Amino acid sequence: MSNDKSRTLRRLASIMGASGVGIGIFGAHTMKEMLAEKPGASDSWTAAVIYQMLHALALLSLSAIDVKKIEPPPSPNSWSGGKVLAAGTAMFSGSIYLACMGVVSKQLVAPLTPVGGLTLITGWAMVGMGKI
Repeated sequence: MSNDKSRTLRRLASIMGASGVGIGIFGAHTMKEMLAEKPGASDSWTAAVIYQMLHALALLSLSAIDVKKIEPPPSPNSWSGGKVLAAGTAMFSGSIYLACMGVVSKQLVAPLTPVGGLTLITGWAMVGMGKI
């Protein structure tokens, strides 16, 4: 993995991490009453934040693998799994955030949640196959 690709994964990780903290704080304070009015919304919001933060850490770890020369990358395009993890996190957590806030109808964003979950699974499989 080139330094540019490692840098891209680090940037994605930092954006996901920083926004995860901000969204978590937003949900715990600004959105607290609104989330409490909807059954299960607070738990869903918390789960989305946790998934987002865990995957931010995963991307940060992936960005460091080649930088530290722990293991040489298996192919020139070996960073695709990280991009898939980032996209899956955006779809999975993002759809939950939108549904909890009521910004768009639940029926409109509901299909994104399982698609995002499958995308996360695909990203992890790609990482496991060396497509970091």
